[in-house]
Formats: sequence, structure tokens, C-alpha cells
Amino acid sequence: QVRLVESGGGLVQAGGSLRLSCAASRSIFRINHWGWYRQAPGKQRELVARITSGGSTNYADSVKGRFTISGDNVKNTVSLQMNSLKPEDTAVYYCAGDRTAVVDQRYDYWGQGTQVTVSS
Repeated sequence: QVRLVESGGGLVQAGGSLRLSCAASRSIFRINHWGWYRQAPGKQRELVARITSGGSTNYADSVKGRFTISGDNVKNTVSLQMNSLKPEDTAVYYCAGDRTAVVDQRYDYWGQGTQVTVSS
């Protein structure tokens, strides 16, 4: 079964940086639509950033200018560079991927999530 595997979460002080990465667990067709989402305790899962294989990106307003999503079409991976982290960025971060465009977070593939904790 195909899974997406995230790495790179952890504990960091406010103002610090982390880089999250996500890869498919085995070779599959190329994922053309990637997304990073996060879920904080007691809150709904929300979009952080998305990218297409053509390089089009969009970001949540709360992370614009601080986070950068990038994809590697050859390796079939996606990364999220997070700078100037704030305590409110604390959440479990999930990557998601699909061959075609999705709506309402209905991706075919999801990772297991990685915890990001930002201390003040």
C-alpha cells in the first residue's frame, strides 16, 4: 500500500526554522498535486501550502512570507521550509498527494503526520 512518509518535525524555539520533507513509500506514478496541512489540538485541519508539478503554489495567509513549499518531480517528493516559526504554528503537520487536482482535502494519499512544536 502506498503511503506518504513525512520527516523533519520536532521542537524549536520561536523564531527558529524547521524543514519538513515528504516522500512516497514506493515508486508510483508522479504526484502532480501536493499539499501540506496542519491540525492543532481542538482545531480543524487546515491548509498550509500547496504546489503543483508545474510549480504553482499557494499559501495560507498565516504563513505567507515565512514558509516555502517546493517539489521534486524526479524524486516525487515535497518539502516545506518553515522560517520565523511562532508558537501558533504548533500542530501536527501532514503531507498529502494526488495525481489530479483535488477539492476539500480529498487527496488519495496522506502521510501519518509529524509533530511540530514551537516554544515561546
